[in-house]
Formats: sequence, structure tokens, C-alpha cells
Amino acid sequence: MHPSTREIRLAQALVESADTLTDGFEATRYLTGVADHCVRLLPAQAAGFMLIDEDRTVSLTASSAHQEMARDLLEAQRDGGPCLDSYSSGRPVRPVSIRAARAAARWPEFTERALVHDIAATFAVPLRRHRQPLGALNVFVRALPDGSRADDGTQLRLAQLIADCAALGLQNHTTYVQCRTLAGQLQQALSSRVRIEQAKGMLAERWNTGADDAFVALRQYARRRRLPLDRVAGEVIDRVADDAELRREAEGGDDEERA
Repeated sequence: MHPSTREIRLAQALVESADTLTDGFEATRYLTGVADHCVRLLPAQAAGFMLIDEDRTVSLTASSAHQEMARDLLEAQRDGGPCLDSYSSGRPVRPVSIRAARAAARWPEFTERALVHDIAATFAVPLRRHRQPLGALNVFVRALPDGSRADDGTQLRLAQLIADCAALGLQNHTTYVQCRTLAGQLQQALSSRVRIEQAKGMLAERWNTGADDAFVALRQYARRRRLPLDRVAGEVIDRVADDAELRREAEGGDDEERA
């Protein structure tokens, strides 16, 4: 069985949707690329994503194809539209005729703008991950499908598959960033601890005293000067800290500990 052009394009779309574990990731560019795949895979003129957080629209991203039109139609949904309906219900908004929606007074501002742009129909699917709603994907069509294919649901299922992959890609990148940040914090904490232990050892050897006394000196010196302990340790290692003042802190620290 030879794969069709559409199947190859779908495979490419899914692979690119998964490629988010990178430091140079940009959500807008990523979602634009996914929307472009939507346009190529579906009989659509344009598509776009609306990201929503706590019922507030935080991002609108349109396909490269007819980008200004798609963005205008996303912006027209401030008071209602397929994206908001899909996001609120967590279910797809099936393909609907723009003229029929206008006649039913459904999404007045959106349908008015859609007719200006010569859009015949639209549908939307939720963008979600593990039941957490993130927004919606909206598809804009300038020609209604023929009757034989109007209700088979293939286009809607394909759009939902693409949206699910996009949601997975976004969540994976968020997790990746969190892991990288945590790893950096742990590495910084470890490096700081190593410097402090090294400074303690240097002072203890220099003064022929215990490591605990050396640590008291470091801590008191840092406290009195309102400096991070790690910075003071670095100054000791670099031999720029005032050794006499550190000694006095050690002696004063002993008195404070006894008090």
C-alpha cells in the first residue's frame, strides 16, 4: 500500500508538532506552523489558535495563509464565537454555515466579519491536555463541502487530532522548561555548597581550627555585611576577603553561640 500525499503530510505534521523539546522554542511560531498544516490537510483557507487562561484570551495565532483574515476572525470572537464555545464546552463545534449562523443570531460580530471575508463555513475543536482546557483551534472555509462528505466527521476528527498533538507539544515544552530550570537551580545550589565547604576548609587550615569555627566566621561575616554566604565563600577562595575581620567574626560568633 502506497501512502497518499495527505498521509505523508499528516505524518510530517505530527512529527513537527512533537518537536518542542528545544531551547529555541517559540510558541507563536510553533502554533503558526501547526495551523499551516491544518490548512494543507483540510479544505480550508485559513486556521488559527486561541489560547485561553482562566477564561481570558492570552494569545491569538493565525496560519501563514490568509494570516490577516484569520487573525481578524479570531479577534472578532471577544463576545462569542466557535473558539469560545469549543473552549467552554470542551467539545468540537461542528462545521456550520456562516449564513445560517447569522440568520440564527449566533455570534453576530464574528459572522458579520466572516461574511466580509467571504467565509462560507467554520468549525472549531478544543485545545486540551488531560482534561485541562488550553484554548481552541478554529478552521475557516470558503466553500461548503459537498453533501456526500458534509456529515462524515472526518475533517473534524482530523482537526481534533492536530489540536491534541499541539496541546501535547505545548505541555511537553512547559515540562521541559521546568525541568531545565530545576536542574539549573540544583546545580547552582550544589556549586554554592561546594564553594562554602571549600572556604571552610581553607580557613580551618589557615587558622588551625575546626571547620565549625570557620563556618561561624563565614556566616557572621556574611550576616553583618548582608552578603550571600556563597559570595563570601568565593571571596575567601579568591583570597580577597579580609582575614582579620573573619577572625574577629569567629571570635564574636563563639561568644554569641554561648550566649
